[in-house]
Amino acid sequence: MMFPLFSQVQLTQDIPQFTLKKGSIGTVVEHYSMPEGKEDGYSIEGLISQDTVEVSESQIAITVANAKPQKLGSLVL
Repeated sequence: MMFPLFSQVQLTQDIPQFTLKKGSIGTVVEHYSMPEGKEDGYSIEGLISQDTVEVSESQIAITVANAKPQKLGSLVL
């Protein structure tokens, strides 16, 4: 899954070298395409002050607030 630029994401695992915990929220500011067979990378802003953190695609997930609404009959969830 490719995460759009400026989407809000959360960490799916701890990143001990930056003392970041699973669930921490940041914003995608850069996407790095990798060759086939390797995971794409992302720069995330807002996890640490005045810097970005580079993560692999499997280390982040879209936040619930950014998930696309789903229609259920006439209700929007």
